[in-house]
Amino acid sequence: MLAFCAALPLAGCTGDFSALDPAGPFAVAIADLWWLMLAGASVIFLAVLGLFLLILFRPGSGRQVPPARWIWIGGVAFPLVTLVALIGHGLMRGEYILTARTGAPLEVEAHGSMWRWDFRYAGNARASRGVLHIPAGRTIVVTATSDDVIHSFWVPRLGGKIDAIPGHAATVRILADRPGIYGGVCSEYCGTGHEGMFFQVHAHPPEEFETVLAGLEREAAR
Repeated sequence: MLAFCAALPLAGCTGDFSALDPAGPFAVAIADLWWLMLAGASVIFLAVLGLFLLILFRPGSGRQVPPARWIWIGGVAFPLVTLVALIGHGLMRGEYILTARTGAPLEVEAHGSMWRWDFRYAGNARASRGVLHIPAGRTIVVTATSDDVIHSFWVPRLGGKIDAIPGHAATVRILADRPGIYGGVCSEYCGTGHEGMFFQVHAHPPEEFETVLAGLEREAAR
């Protein structure tokens, strides 16, 4: 029964919209941080549960420890050390995402509107709707914008999320290790059509990417 119950939540750790099934190093860094937080939370939960059971079955077993010591160790020192370690690790992961070098980054604008995503590449004639084309193995700097309400750009398997706020431009980095099709979604409720505001990211082999962009230019010129 325990094995069966454990398999149920783990079944949600894969799939096109699972941040725990990363397909690029930026998403791997975020997933590693999540697993670390889960492991730490589990240890803390078990420790607190152990103390609870100890007091439940052996009343008075903690009386030899002065109350002030419980407060300083359990309420100050332990949370402080834990939070500092977690924040430090998170900052290192974030620094890696911001400074990783995979060649010259490709800049793309992601424009969210009710209820679709439009993407514009280098050069005004290069644009696509509902599908973001990227080269595999190359960092993509996505600038998210909006002209109506707050949307949120997120490709769970390739990187973190960023809000697209009217009158503001925010950037996020994504990177695909290999060619493939990855799901993207607006992760900020934006109205009655929010549930259908999906898009796809097509990661192409680097040698084919320029051909794809040339095709977008031809479509725009028609």
